[in-house]
Amino acid sequence: MKLYSLTLIEAEKLIQKKDVKPLEIVESVMERINEVEDRIKAYITLTFDVATENPGIPVAVKDNICTKGIKTTCASKILYNFVPPYDATVIKKLKEKNYALIGKTNLDEFAMGSSTENSAFFTTRNPWDLDRVPGGSSGGSAACVAADMCIAALGSDTGGSIRQPASFCGVVGLKPTYGRVSRYGLVAFASSLDQIGPITKTVKDAAYLLEIISGKDEMDSTSAPVKVERFTEALTGEISGLKIALPKEYFSEGLDPEVKESVLSAVRMLEAEGAFVEEVSLPHTEYAISTYYIVAPAEASSNLARYDGVKYGYRAEKYEDLIDMYFKTRSQGFGDEVKRRIMLGTYSLASGYYDAYYLRAKKVRTLIRQDFEKVFERFDVIITPTSPTAAFKIGERVSDPLTMYLSDIFTVSANLVGIPAISIPCGLTEQGLPIGLQVMGNFFDEKTILNVAYRLETMIDFRKRYSPKL
Repeated sequence: MKLYSLTLIEAEKLIQKKDVKPLEIVESVMERINEVEDRIKAYITLTFDVATENPGIPVAVKDNICTKGIKTTCASKILYNFVPPYDATVIKKLKEKNYALIGKTNLDEFAMGSSTENSAFFTTRNPWDLDRVPGGSSGGSAACVAADMCIAALGSDTGGSIRQPASFCGVVGLKPTYGRVSRYGLVAFASSLDQIGPITKTVKDAAYLLEIISGKDEMDSTSAPVKVERFTEALTGEISGLKIALPKEYFSEGLDPEVKESVLSAVRMLEAEGAFVEEVSLPHTEYAISTYYIVAPAEASSNLARYDGVKYGYRAEKYEDLIDMYFKTRSQGFGDEVKRRIMLGTYSLASGYYDAYYLRAKKVRTLIRQDFEKVFERFDVIITPTSPTAAFKIGERVSDPLTMYLSDIFTVSANLVGIPAISIPCGLTEQGLPIGLQVMGNFFDEKTILNVAYRLETMIDFRKRYSPKL
């Protein structure tokens, strides 16, 4: 076995037993990156020097998470030269475990997108089919894990940005409960929705990495004062008596038949193991995308107001006065998708439109949350497809923003509500593309969704049966 193909848990055990030195794993991953990165283009910044100076298990980090002394660009021209003077809390926690940063990964600019085609620098490609997208916005991190160009990675999830690329790339992606993981040092997109989480090769790795990055943080007022649990200990695989809800709205028109059958086949496996399955309704699901695309752009328009060319980042070279400098800096520094969302958000917050759009969206968000709370009164988990389709071709949806936005139709609700959700691979399409299954759980009940995902992973055995042919 090549060392770069190790899982996080496997690497930890080999190092503890002194069978392998951390530097050997780092060098193996570096060799793998040199072998395939030019085809996939997953990294914005490689940090081989950092990883070899202080060797540890090599992890990749999405380039919207601040790293002291290392560029954090958010894949945007406006932050092309920004070097943070501090580490995000999750980076500090990784360093405490002696993990080594191998590089900063590509993303849709400011995490706004579902394909990693909105990066200001380049498009990342899916390791399973280089003509297809890896998903987004954490497409770089998912592609790195799938291609063994790191042992594990961190991403951020605002409306599915960990789970959807994990689905497209055939890896595991976990969005924790809002507040479970500190957002300090995560460059804000939509503050009430953003959450950092792991992208890994296995469910056990996701559980272990979540243990490391979780916890209350005094630097983040939205981090929750909840106990850091031993999530790996919950992975018993015992699911007899488990109550599973299948929301009919997630299995209706628009869902690819191959995706539907693959997910339902996995559910039948759980049912055969003694789980109880019942169809339910989440009646306000049809409004989730509309609600998300009012709330998220509104928060983004506020968060991105700080990028004005005055304090840091890109500044237009030629301008007549201060207002002209603001205008030209933001026009030249932001990409089309970011400008689109800033304008949408500013419009919905404007006087005369606030009540009609933003306030109404907040009310619908409450209704969506109440739908989920009612289901969790009777059920342990909700299982759905992660995405309505497998990975689509590069360029296929660039000119159709609405179709692109619908890529997140099954994932945005978990962010609007704040509950945990995990995506695992459950099969392949006839074209050989991974299909993702999503397990959603009640607030701070990551243990249950991880255990269900672990049981499915054991039965499906996806990683041993399938891999990208690079």
